[in-house]
Amino acid sequence: MYQETESPASKPETAREKTAPTPEEKERKEILARYRALLRAVQPAIKSTEDRKRIKKAFETALAAHKDVRRKSGEPYIFHPIAVAEICAKELNLGVTSVVCALLHDTVEDSDLTLDEIESMFGREVRQIIDGLTKIEGFVDTSESIQAENFRKILLTLSNDIRVILIKLADRLHNMRTLEYMKREKQLKIANETLFLYAPLAHRLGLYRMKTEMEDLALKYTEPDIYHDIVSRLKKSEEVRNRFINSFIQPIKKKLTEQGFKFEIKGRTKSIYSIYNKIKNKGVPFEEIYDIFAIRIIIDSEPQNEKADCWRVYSIVTDFYQPKPDRLRDWISFPKSNGYESLHITVMSPTGKWVEVQIRTRRMDEIAERGYAAHWKYKESSIETNIDEWLRKVRAVLEQGDQNAVDFVESFKLDLVTEEIFVFTPKGELKALPTGSTALDFAYEIHSDIGDHCLGAKVNGRLVPLSYVLQSGDQVEIITSSKQKPKEDWLKIVKTSKARHKIKQALREEKRRLAEEGREQFERKLRHLGFTFSEKDVPKIIRFFQVPNIQDFYVRVATDVITNNDIRRFYKEELSRSWYDYFRKKLRRSPSEGKKETTPSAPTLQELLKKTHRSEDSLIIGDNVTNLDYKLASCCNPIPGDEVFGFVTVNEGIKIHKTNCPNANTLLSNFAYRVVKARWTSSEDIAFQAGITIRGFDDVGIVNRITRIISNQLKVNMKSINFESNEGLFEGRIMLFVHDTQHLEDLMEKLRHVPGVIAVERMG
Repeated sequence: MYQETESPASKPETAREKTAPTPEEKERKEILARYRALLRAVQPAIKSTEDRKRIKKAFETALAAHKDVRRKSGEPYIFHPIAVAEICAKELNLGVTSVVCALLHDTVEDSDLTLDEIESMFGREVRQIIDGLTKIEGFVDTSESIQAENFRKILLTLSNDIRVILIKLADRLHNMRTLEYMKREKQLKIANETLFLYAPLAHRLGLYRMKTEMEDLALKYTEPDIYHDIVSRLKKSEEVRNRFINSFIQPIKKKLTEQGFKFEIKGRTKSIYSIYNKIKNKGVPFEEIYDIFAIRIIIDSEPQNEKADCWRVYSIVTDFYQPKPDRLRDWISFPKSNGYESLHITVMSPTGKWVEVQIRTRRMDEIAERGYAAHWKYKESSIETNIDEWLRKVRAVLEQGDQNAVDFVESFKLDLVTEEIFVFTPKGELKALPTGSTALDFAYEIHSDIGDHCLGAKVNGRLVPLSYVLQSGDQVEIITSSKQKPKEDWLKIVKTSKARHKIKQALREEKRRLAEEGREQFERKLRHLGFTFSEKDVPKIIRFFQVPNIQDFYVRVATDVITNNDIRRFYKEELSRSWYDYFRKKLRRSPSEGKKETTPSAPTLQELLKKTHRSEDSLIIGDNVTNLDYKLASCCNPIPGDEVFGFVTVNEGIKIHKTNCPNANTLLSNFAYRVVKARWTSSEDIAFQAGITIRGFDDVGIVNRITRIISNQLKVNMKSINFESNEGLFEGRIMLFVHDTQHLEDLMEKLRHVPGVIAVERMG
C-alpha cells in the first residue's frame, strides 16, 4: 500500500536508480500526488487523526478494488474516485464521511467487496450511502427499462440521505469533464441525461457553479459547432468587456471604500449554455445580448446587518447609475426555496448599455455557489428550513408509486427549473410556488383535501376562477365545497407536479369506484336480460363497444353511457355471429385447410429492436440497402450531412431525428434503449425537404430576388413559400428540397448576400 511519508525523492542521491522511472512507477507517483491533493482539499474538515485514518483506509480499499482496471482514457480507474472525492471536498464543501463514500462509491459495483464488509470497516452510515450510490448505478446502467423510471428511482434516494445525490452529482460532473474519451453515441446519451435531470437537480439544490458547468459541457457535445463559436466570440470580446467593467466599477469602489465596507467586486460572464438558450429561444444575435455579463458586489457583513448593508450598497450604485424599475429582484426579503439570496438590479451605464448588478454578502455568495452543501457552515441561516421543506415535498410525491414514470419526471423537472413567485395565505403565511401557478395550485399547496374540494378563490379580496394565474404578492383565500370533486380538465389548469399528481390520484380512485359500481350493475342487468357473462366475452365487449379496456366499459355502464339496450344488442348480435361462424366453418372445411396464404404483418417493436441491435452497424439512410422501415421525423426534417440517430417507434417503424432535434433530449434520456445509430449514404439523386427563415428590410422586389436565386440560379425546387411584412421588416419561411447540408448551406450563403437580407437561418 501507499505510504505518505516515503517517496523516491526522500532517498539519498547515491541510493536513487540511475535508470528512468518505469510507466508503473510514474503511475504510482501520479496516484500518490492526486491522493495528497485530495487530503489538502479535505483538510479543513479533518478534526482528528481518526478522520485522516478513515480517508487513508478508504483510499487503500478503493485502490485494491480497482487494481488493474482502467478508464476509457487509458488512465488507472482510481483517478476517478479520487477526483469525485476532491469535488465533494473542494467544490461542495462536504465532510470526511462524504469523501470516504466518494472514494468507495464504485467498489461494491465493480469488485467482490460487499456492503457487509463496507459496514464492518467504515460503519453503518457509510454502508447506507454506498448502498444508495450502488443502486443508482444499477438503475442508470440498465438498458432494459425506460430511463424516466430510472430517474425516479434515483430521486427516491432523497428520502434517505441527501449526500447520496450530492456524491452522485459530483460523479456525474467528473464523467462530463472526461466525456471526450467516450464514443459519440455514448457522449450524446450522457450529455442529454445531464441536461434532462442532473443539471436541473443541481440548480434546485442551489449548486449554481456545478449546474452551469454541467450545462456548458453538455452543450459542448450536443452542439459542438455552436459551443465553440460562442467560446470564440466570448474570447474575442473579453478585452473590451474587461475595460468596460473596470470603468463601470471605479466610482462604486471608491464610494464603498469611503463608507467603510469590506468588499469584492467582480464581473461574471453569462454561461455559454445561457447565451445559447437566449440566441435559440429569443432569436437574439450574440452582439445584442445586453446581459452577457453581470457585476457582482460581495460585502463582508454581520448576520444581523446583512439586509440593511445590501440596501445601502443598492443606494450607492443607484446614486451613480439610473436603475430600471421593472428589473429589480429582491431575493433577500424573499429567498428562493433553494436558499438563494441576492439583490439584483439593472442599471444604465454611461455608454447606454444596460448592466445587471448583483449585491450579496459573503455568506449569500457561498450559498449561491455551493447551494445545499453550504448550509452546514451557516446553521443559523434560513436555508436549512427552505431545503428541508422542499425535500419533504419531494418525498411526498416520490412515495406515491402509481404515477406514470415519464409524466412524473417531466412534471418534477418543471418544478426543478421554474422560477418562483411568493403569495400569502389570509393569515399572512408566505408560500412559494412556480411562476405561472394558478389558484388551484395554491389550494393543493395548502392541503390535498382543500385542492380536491376547491370551487374558486378570492385574490386580494376579488373573486377569481380556479385557472387564475397568481402573481407575487397576491393574498389568496380558497373557497371550497364538500360537493366539489377533481375533474379531468383540472390537469390543464395546474402547473405544479404536486397538484397534478393529487388530481390524477383522485381521478384514478374515482374511476376505480365507478368501475366497481359498473361491474355490479352490468351483472344485475345480465341476470335481468337472461344472459350469462363469461371472461371469454371480455375481448368481444372491448371490440364491440370500442373501449380501451374492460374497466372503461364498466365506468360507462355506471354513468349510463352504455344502456340496457346496448347490452341486449351486443349479446344478440354476438350470439348470432357465434352460430354463423360455427356453421361457416363446418360447411367450408376442406382438406387443404391450414395452407392458406397470409399477408406479412408489419414488424413489431420487439422485432425492430432485435433487427437494429443485431450488430454494431449503423442504419443507412438514403438508399435501398436496408430492409428496415424508416421515416424522416417531421419535427426536425433531417437532411444528409446532419448528425442523426434512429428511434424505434411503436407503430411507425424507425423515425430519423437530428441529434439537436427539439425532441432529442427527451428521447435520448427517457428511451435510450430504443435508439439506434444511423448514418447517411452518399447519394445526390435524392431530394430532402428542409426549411429556411429569412429576415430583412421590406423593399420592393425583395421576394422576387430571393425566389429567382433559389429557382433560376441554384435550380432548387420549392414546396411552399410564405412572407409577412410588419413596420418595414419582413420575415419569410420557405420549404424547399436539397441534397444535403452542404447544398443547403451554399443556398443560405447566397441568400445572405442579397441586398436587404439581414439573416438567413435553417428551420428546425
